[in-house]
Amino acid sequence: MAFDFGTIETDSLENEEILKDDFEFSKYFDQIESAEPIMYVGYVTAVNGLEILSKGPIAQIGEICTIRLGKERSILAEVVGLNDKVVKLTAYADTAGIEIGCEVIGSGKCLQVPVGMNLLGRTIDATGRPCDGLGEIVPEAYYPAVAPAPDAMTKMEINRRITTGVRAIDSLLTIGKGQRIGIFAGSGVGKSTLLSMVARNTDAEINVIGLIGERGREVLDFINRDLGEEGMKRSVVVVAKGDEPSICRMRAAQVCTAVAEYFRDQGKDVMLMMDNVTRFAKAQREISLSNGEPPAQNGYTPSVFDAIPKLLERTGTNAKGTITAFYAVLVDGDDMNEPIADTVRGVLDGHIVLSRKLAASYHYPAIDVLASISRLSKRVTGKSTQRAAGKIRELMAVYQNNAQMINAGIYVKGSSKSIDEAIDKYEEIEDFLKQEEEDHCTMDDTLNKLSALSGIELPEKDYLENPNQKD
Repeated sequence: MAFDFGTIETDSLENEEILKDDFEFSKYFDQIESAEPIMYVGYVTAVNGLEILSKGPIAQIGEICTIRLGKERSILAEVVGLNDKVVKLTAYADTAGIEIGCEVIGSGKCLQVPVGMNLLGRTIDATGRPCDGLGEIVPEAYYPAVAPAPDAMTKMEINRRITTGVRAIDSLLTIGKGQRIGIFAGSGVGKSTLLSMVARNTDAEINVIGLIGERGREVLDFINRDLGEEGMKRSVVVVAKGDEPSICRMRAAQVCTAVAEYFRDQGKDVMLMMDNVTRFAKAQREISLSNGEPPAQNGYTPSVFDAIPKLLERTGTNAKGTITAFYAVLVDGDDMNEPIADTVRGVLDGHIVLSRKLAASYHYPAIDVLASISRLSKRVTGKSTQRAAGKIRELMAVYQNNAQMINAGIYVKGSSKSIDEAIDKYEEIEDFLKQEEEDHCTMDDTLNKLSALSGIELPEKDYLENPNQKD
């Protein structure tokens, strides 16, 4: 059906609304209203590795600029430093093709992320553009990629637990809606696999998944194999592969956080999963070093340790909704006290440690329960559940402390009641903590098995989302 747009009078506000509503032109109106009539232009004077130097334009730190490489090609770059009339930029694409004298045009804006319910089921890049070949996304609004954390005085209390579908977490490391927790491990121990289990099985309304610096192969694997069609319908995936420029890897972490913030502002319970924070920190280090910032701890610049808490504090609760965040942390050399791991652990509300020793013995997920902690588990579980989880942890600790004596055959049964009970329950506890990747365990199933394993009966209210609520 054809429309004769010339017959529509646009003199009145009423007809302007007709254009906006009936023909879905609102996005074009928004672009016209926000357009900058004055263009600030500079030109490239030098390219040094990741850094592009330009004389002009008038710009601010974080502003997005366009570098024209010819009549038909241009790339985006971001202002990362200023020195008198020299503007320091880093590009969102390969710098090949940039010449001295290329025009640099300032936008007057920092990176804005298109957001809306239309993002569900889509995959976007570090600038918020779709990269899944499914067409353009019509946004409902734009959110800044870099934003302050919610006001601490307006945050909702965390008093409801969230289901992850992973027995070891839901029973012994219970997570609250709005809690932020880290998954710490070296390479190849199962961080991504554990995140995929949570993504499929969580009872959160929406998943936002940030794949930061991942291998190209793992992107489609995660979308098609781990999430699947059903999981993808309620998910948004933000991708910055390992071969992309450092600014993409850094901004992708902030873009997926901004997307999660939008859904939280709609009153949703959001699950944010980021794999991983270490690559975000390394990208920040690369940019800082190229900008002349001196290295500090283990080669990381001071700005890295400033950026990490600013990123992580944006999640959690606000006055409208929640963001429950799982951050994978790649621990260099399996050293849990290296600078990035230590900094992240100090900011978050708990940590899950994956053990290479457990993974080597085919114990998956390879969660070292005794080395892990959820700081808010007591707020979201009932007293009976806490006693049951505490008893299991006590039995595990007793067995671990006496493992050498037990395995060597030195221990004589009957010498200690607690050691005897730990030995008797050892296989049952191991079976309880092991879980196949495709297995889904509801919260009721988990609590039933915890009750049977511990011998402590759990009252009906312990099965509620908020077991501490008053009758």
